[in-house]
Amino acid sequence: MATKYPIPSNDQILALSCTNVGVGPGGTTAMLAGAVVLDTFVSPTMQVSDYRTATTGIEPSHLLSPETPLFNHVQQHVADLIKGKVLVGHSLWSDLSVLGIPHPAVATRDVALYQPFRNALRSPNQTIGLQTLMWHLMCRRCQDGQLHPVENARAALDLYRSAATEWEGAISQGNWPSSLPPSTYSRCYL
Repeated sequence: MATKYPIPSNDQILALSCTNVGVGPGGTTAMLAGAVVLDTFVSPTMQVSDYRTATTGIEPSHLLSPETPLFNHVQQHVADLIKGKVLVGHSLWSDLSVLGIPHPAVATRDVALYQPFRNALRSPNQTIGLQTLMWHLMCRRCQDGQLHPVENARAALDLYRSAATEWEGAISQGNWPSSLPPSTYSRCYL
């Protein structure tokens, strides 16, 4: 008989996905434009040079409205929301980086780093896109057309839940089942 391992309850889990715009020369530096925990746009802290509208759907009016919350308010609110939670997402290091919030590595479940997902797609050493993971592992499309952070957070959460028993079982036995995030993002983890 299989051993049961505790799976975090719904109130212990938060799925996170952020949408970014480009700042700096050529818009190559990512800056937070929206966070799913709140489903809100965020007022830019720098001049946006590329709204990435074709993929994000974000227009200048979304970020420049007087009602758009300030970055530091959203940052503090998200930090408060995720404190003590298991954070689920895809490429969480990117989201944590643009938010400027570190989170305990042991309290993250990043579907981009989960080794059994990578192995199932015969790409053990590569980060696999969320769209590919969803299609091959759940036979479900996501990210058709523009990126939508709510859809991405739900997709990552569904992927996690599909493997939660095995994932948490490996952790309970002291076997971390995920690859490490890129070392340049180590500041994002406590």
